[in-house]
Amino acid sequence: MRALLTIYLKGICMGAADAVPGVSGGTIALITGIYERLISAVASFNPKIVTSVFQIHNPDERAKVLAMLEEMDLPFLLALGAGIATAILTVTGLVTLASEQVPVLLFAFFFGLIAASAIVLYDEVSVETPGQIGAAIAGFVLAFLVAGAVEKTGGATPLPLIFFTGMIAISAMVLPGISGALILYLLGQYEYLSNNLHGFKDAVLGLANGGSVDALVAPGSVVITFMVGAGIGVLTISKVVAWALDHYRAATLTFLVSLMVGALRFPVEKIFGADTFAWTPTVLGGAVFAALVGGGAVLLLDRYTDDLDY
Repeated sequence: MRALLTIYLKGICMGAADAVPGVSGGTIALITGIYERLISAVASFNPKIVTSVFQIHNPDERAKVLAMLEEMDLPFLLALGAGIATAILTVTGLVTLASEQVPVLLFAFFFGLIAASAIVLYDEVSVETPGQIGAAIAGFVLAFLVAGAVEKTGGATPLPLIFFTGMIAISAMVLPGISGALILYLLGQYEYLSNNLHGFKDAVLGLANGGSVDALVAPGSVVITFMVGAGIGVLTISKVVAWALDHYRAATLTFLVSLMVGALRFPVEKIFGADTFAWTPTVLGGAVFAALVGGGAVLLLDRYTDDLDY
């Protein structure tokens, strides 16, 4: 039970990371020592389990299902997923509010998160071969260009686009570097999806008080479409990452850490691009303090999770 609780808490940290436009959940998984276990568990998903479940009354098929679930490390995935969901439901609303009220402090905090994560994982970087140097450059340039492509959209988003948004954003859970929330910001979908998520949650809770099922339809269709896209995306990307780690471990980790460094462009541009405030000593001091808090959170997480069993 203690081991599962530890995994749940690490899931909360991952979910909180993916809910804010800063460090990715994959980064937190790397820092807390569960990254390769996560990749292995997700990559081991076997589509045959779907057909076997419908024949679970058959002893042979039941044995196959149990074997496949054991290979997928199901207790680990359930505990981690519960933690991630808990954090996302809690944090997304706070981020939306903070981005409107205190954007400089919020993005300074994100800067501290990303910078400290890159420092913590610096030992994973290797640039001893042309391939590793190329991986470092590619990771940095990719994240730097993506982080500078922020767009905003308004109104409802077509469900097919929501589906592909889910596929792209979930890569943040598998790839340490850019967070899922940052990708949603870049695609102009963060507030839209956050509002629908909380609308869906409120509608579900409203059913207990006699609320209408109709209130679930609009936000529910958005949330479910996003989750289906995310599910397909994570199953695809995890296999690619698992293969890359097996065959080109040093270059892969160098690429992933370089993503974090390139992603620093996003909070920097958000901080210095804000035009709703004046740079006073108080604002500057607050920004520095927020960055230190973000960096300190990552350093503490790294220090106190190394020895936890999982």
